[in-house]
Order: sequence, then C-alpha cells, then structure tokens
Amino acid sequence: MQDIINSISTYGYVVLFFYSLGGGMVALIAAGILSFAGKMDITLSIIVAAVANTIGDTLIFYVARFNKSSLMPYVQNHKRKLAYAGILAKKHGDKIIFIKKFIYGVKTLVPIALGLTKYSFYKFSVINLISSVLWAVIVGLASYKAGDYFMSVSNYLGEHGYIMPLAMAGLLLGIWLFLQHITKRRKV
Repeated sequence: MQDIINSISTYGYVVLFFYSLGGGMVALIAAGILSFAGKMDITLSIIVAAVANTIGDTLIFYVARFNKSSLMPYVQNHKRKLAYAGILAKKHGDKIIFIKKFIYGVKTLVPIALGLTKYSFYKFSVINLISSVLWAVIVGLASYKAGDYFMSVSNYLGEHGYIMPLAMAGLLLGIWLFLQHITKRRKV
C-alpha cells in the first residue's frame, strides 16, 4: 500500500497533466482528494490541470483549423455530436468555451466545432486560458473541500464493494442515454 501512495505522490502530477490534456475532470477531482489526504499539493494540482487543459484544447482547435483532412476520419462516427456542439456554440456564443469544461461528452467536440469554423484563434486561446484556470480552481478546490466526504464514502464502499461498480455502470449508462437522446436525428 505504501508503494502505491509513493507512486501517486511521485507520478500523480504527470498523470494529472496527461489526463487533463483531454478533459481531466476525474483526475483533477482525484488530485483534490489526494491533496486533502496530504499526498499531493492542491495549488500545484490546479496549476498543472489548468496548463494541460489549456494546451489540450488549443491543440485540438489548431488541428481542426489547420489539419482538417487528418482529423476528419476520427470524427466520422461523431457527426451528430459535432453538429450538436456547433449548435451549442451558436446558441451560447463565447460562454460555451467555459461551459463545455463541465459537460462530459462535449469537451473535445466544442474546440473541434469552433476550429472548423472561422472562429478567431486568438479569441479562442484567450477565452480558453481563462476558462481552464477557472475550471481548475472550481473543480480542484471543490474536490479538496469535499475530500473528507469522499474519504468517508470511499471507506464505506470499501466495506461494501458491490455498490461502486453498479453505481458507475448506472452513471455511464445515464450519460450515454442522455447524449443519444439529445443528438438523435429527428424526423422532419
């Protein structure tokens, strides 16, 4: 057990960085909880997550803007979700860059949708930087503050191991059904 804790303390920031390139909410929540437990530093975790998230979204936007042909084979199966992200961008404007940080399933699609349009790269980069910092601070501090609760739930689930897989399966199924519902084709 001590080896696992040492590994988390040593490699936790590297894992957080790479995971935050593509979203990273779960890793940031875990880092906040581990910071509460004294295994990581919350300030450094927030900085790492914000920097990685900014870099990741900016790279996705850049690839969508300047290398569409390489990107298109990967998004062929997600055309409806990409169209939905475009609709969200038109409906909510610049706010969607911040809002999407908290919505699972559209985190990657919004930078792609905006990159495929004539949206300003500079404007996206500035709003994305501010949004990434706010996202990291909000999620990081909230998970740090809720660390005690998470630890007690973790202890309870450790005693009742059958609950967590059922809860995760239910959560993933719910997210999948929701995304299928909002992106399904409507008969005209």
